[in-house]
Amino acid sequence: MDRATITVAAGRPAARPEAPLNEPVEFASALTAGGRVEYTRHDARNSRAFEQVLGALEGGDAVLFSSGMAAITAVLEVLRPASVTRPTVLYSGTRAVLDQRQLPQGPDLIWVESPSNPDLRVTDIAAVSTGSGMTVVDNTFATPLGQRPLQLGADVVVHSVSKYLSGHSDLILGAVVCADPELAEQFRTYRELGGAIPGPMEAWLALRGVRTLDVRLRRAVASAEVLAPQLAQRDDVQVIWPGLPDHPDHALALAQMDLITPILGLIPTGGEPRAQRICESTRLWRHATSLGGVESTLERRRRHPAESEQVDPALIRLSVGIEALDDLWDDLQAALDAP
Repeated sequence: MDRATITVAAGRPAARPEAPLNEPVEFASALTAGGRVEYTRHDARNSRAFEQVLGALEGGDAVLFSSGMAAITAVLEVLRPASVTRPTVLYSGTRAVLDQRQLPQGPDLIWVESPSNPDLRVTDIAAVSTGSGMTVVDNTFATPLGQRPLQLGADVVVHSVSKYLSGHSDLILGAVVCADPELAEQFRTYRELGGAIPGPMEAWLALRGVRTLDVRLRRAVASAEVLAPQLAQRDDVQVIWPGLPDHPDHALALAQMDLITPILGLIPTGGEPRAQRICESTRLWRHATSLGGVESTLERRRRHPAESEQVDPALIRLSVGIEALDDLWDDLQAALDAP
C-alpha cells in the first residue's frame, strides 16, 4: 500500500461486527491470566497498534519508547558500540549522551541525522551504510514519508514521536525501528527490563496523530516551498533549506527524499540580538523549542546552552505548520521588518 494509506489503515483492530474502528485506549497494568500477556510492562495494545503503523511506514520492526531520549539511549545500550562516527552538528540531546559516554570517533556505529538538527545538512544514507559498522539514522525531521533509511541500507532508525509522527505537541514518545526483527526483540527486552514503556494515553494519542501525517506533512511542505524562496529574496536574511537550489545538499535531497522537510533555517543580519527580537515579535508563529506540530514554531537555537558552538548564534529554526500560508508570511514578514 501507499504510505499515505498505511497511516490510516494499519494498526486497527480486526474487522468484525460491533468492533471499534480504532484500538480503544486501555488503562490497565495487570491483565487476566491465561493469555499471551498478563502485565502491560511486557506489551501493551496501544503501543503495539502504533508500532504496527510505524513499522509498516519504515519497512521494519518498530519498538515504542517513553521518549525520544529513551530510544536514543536504548540504541547505545543494545548495540554497545566501542566507537561512533557522528556529524559535527546534531541534536544537542544526542550529542550530550555520546559525550557523556566518552565514545571516540570510529567505525563501530555510524550515527546519522538527515536532515540534521538544526543546520539541515543531508547525508547520503546509502553511501555511509556500506561499511562494516551499524548505521543508525535519526529520521525525525524527514519522517518515513520523506525518506525510508532502512531501504537505503541503514540498520536502525530512531524517531522523536513527539514531533511530526504525532503532530500535535501534546505528548512525549520515541521509537526505534529495526531492519532485523531479532534486533527489534532485543530492544523490546531492553524496554521491558529498563522500564522505559509508553503510557497508554500517549500511545493512543500518537496513533490518532499519525493518521493525519500525510495530509499534515504535505501541507506544511507546500507552505515551506513558498516561504523559503520568498524569504531568500530578502537581502537581510540567509535561508537554509535543502529544497533551495543554493543549498549544498540540494541535489542529494531531491534524489534521496520523497518530501523535503518543512523545517527552515534563517540567519538574519544583525546577529543574535535581532534574531532574538524576531522570535519574540511574531504573533502567529509561536516562540517554542519543539517542532513538527500543526502550529508553526520558531526559536533561536543558541539560546540553549547545550547547543553546539558550531551553530550560528543567530540561527532561527522554523517549523512550518498547517496554518494559511498568507497568514504565516504576513506574520513573519512583520517580525522581520520590525525595528
